Amino acid sequence: MVKLADRFDSWAPITADDAALEKALASANIPALMCALVHLTGDAGIIRGAIKPRSEFMGDPQGGISEADQAAVRAQALDALKAYRDGAQSLPPAPGLAVLREMIDFIAGQPLPEHYGPFLMGELGLDQEDAYAQPALFAVEEGKRANFHVLIIGAGMSGLLAGYRLKQAGVPFTIVEKNASVGGTWFENTYPGCRVDSPNHTYSYSFAPNDWPQHFSAQPVLLDYFRQCAEAMGVLPNIRFNREVEAARFDTETQQWVLSVKSPEGAESFAGDALITATGQLNRPRMPEIEGMDRFQGPSWHSAKWNHDVDLTGKRVAVVGTGASAFQFVPHVAKQAAKVTIFQRTPPWVSPQAHYFEPIEDGKHWLLQHVPFYAKWFRFSQFWSTSEGLLGSVRREPGFENRDDAVGQANDELRAMLTEFIHEMLGDRPDLVEKVTPHYPPAGKRMLVDNGTWYQTLKLPQVEVLTDRIARFTPTGLQTESGAAHDFDVVIYATGFHASKIVWPMAIYGRTGENLQDLWDGDPRAYLGITVPDFPNFFMTYGPNTNIVVNGSIVFFSECEMRYILGCLALSMERQQSLAVKHTVHDRFNEAVDEANSQMAWGAPHVRSWYKNAKGRVTQNWPFTLLEYWNRTRAPAPEDFDFFSPEGPAQKRA
Repeated sequence: MVKLADRFDSWAPITADDAALEKALASANIPALMCALVHLTGDAGIIRGAIKPRSEFMGDPQGGISEADQAAVRAQALDALKAYRDGAQSLPPAPGLAVLREMIDFIAGQPLPEHYGPFLMGELGLDQEDAYAQPALFAVEEGKRANFHVLIIGAGMSGLLAGYRLKQAGVPFTIVEKNASVGGTWFENTYPGCRVDSPNHTYSYSFAPNDWPQHFSAQPVLLDYFRQCAEAMGVLPNIRFNREVEAARFDTETQQWVLSVKSPEGAESFAGDALITATGQLNRPRMPEIEGMDRFQGPSWHSAKWNHDVDLTGKRVAVVGTGASAFQFVPHVAKQAAKVTIFQRTPPWVSPQAHYFEPIEDGKHWLLQHVPFYAKWFRFSQFWSTSEGLLGSVRREPGFENRDDAVGQANDELRAMLTEFIHEMLGDRPDLVEKVTPHYPPAGKRMLVDNGTWYQTLKLPQVEVLTDRIARFTPTGLQTESGAAHDFDVVIYATGFHASKIVWPMAIYGRTGENLQDLWDGDPRAYLGITVPDFPNFFMTYGPNTNIVVNGSIVFFSECEMRYILGCLALSMERQQSLAVKHTVHDRFNEAVDEANSQMAWGAPHVRSWYKNAKGRVTQNWPFTLLEYWNRTRAPAPEDFDFFSPEGPAQKRA
């Protein structure tokens, strides 16, 4: 059962014998272990000696520390753990701030700028402060908080987080969820092989760390985590399941939001003082527009709506698309089907992760559970290794030659490394090397994570990759533009989602009566991805331009967003007014985002992807550092907003 952490004292007593300790230490992440030893012994000299990790993004998790040095650290740790276990040594006073900064630089493998301090200390979470809480909300008079009701749409990762933070602050809320359970994407996507592609120890709430079974856990594990979190958070009584929001309207007389909801019992209505959407960007499947799709007489489905009633054993299966879901389910389908034909438009770049499918060793579980502060430093090392370090490798460099496959020297070096991985996996199949090598910059489209399983699957005799575009479907299969006909028993679409249609298909009407979808006209924009002018007390999580490509976990963004939203709610409660971001603030922000995105690999003019809308604008991605988002969402500035009072004598609705 997931336990909401107290953030600073959550390890179990050590009772294991010497042999068990030694066995567990064999699985240790050495940089994290060395930092834990500073806590255990009080000796900061452990990180000041000759043994130091180097910065390794997508590289050696031990930071290049030699086997001999690893053995020396393990021996030192064994002595310290035995002394701690036997009572010969208790935990010394916590390291001071200066030493902690040294430790952060140590585990990062490089000196980090001083202004990163508060951000990284907050993410590390060693003190008793909750870095993602919003003190301003707790400062509001209790009665004002208790008389303010918040509506939340969606009970996935962000919706549960919103409910938890409001519950902490004593603010009433209702979560409206279209599905029968919590979990969002982890409830809806059940295709074979579905799993997270961020390191799992960073893909978890800061206040609910989990001892994950795998480095990148599978969908049932993620769904179970969020179900357990929902129960531990105490938010389940506030969720109205099997209810889909069709429209939301802001009532200027009451300054409230009113939801029109479709439920099994019929139409329902909910009213609240603020509205938070937590519907995600990748939750509405997108089907391709291909002539005659309805002519095909066999079973067909989108990967997000997997048909588990169809047995694929011995079947001829067509897979349309090579996105993230195809990447995960094709190896499983290939084990059953007689023939798998993959219709590829553009190949993805693949980031190699040797332990992508591997379980976490028993020894590592023991260390995470028992060694004081080890789990904190291990999680932090995972966070940093997937954070800012790669951002410079996907940014355009001034003066770099004009090329289609790279935007800078660092990006070209990344391309060369990823290309080498392709040749390592497929060197004996030059035909496949040509087909799967992208001709756009790394990170131009979503980079996928794998240990080589995808490439090995493509080499199987029953698997074929075709780059000939599909022209039309027939009753028995499809025909490509070359005129070739292909017959299949089953067609599976791995064609992604309507990513740019954020909070769609809901109709959301602001204070002027305009529908948000009409206002956006397919080009969604928001301030910090959270709030929109003329839509008072309306907030989004995972809104426009808050997707991340190479730096960080989406959970981090959701926690930052909720901290900011809670600050906005505090302003609204204190002033007894609703608030909406000013047009000038919103527009300046989006101009800066557009300019920055134009300098990234995914903003290159010739690159097409779901990061861009039909007009060619990048509507999805955050082009700056995590630090900048952290700082900008710590608290709202009152001068950024217009404030509105009720326009009539009408009272709040119940």
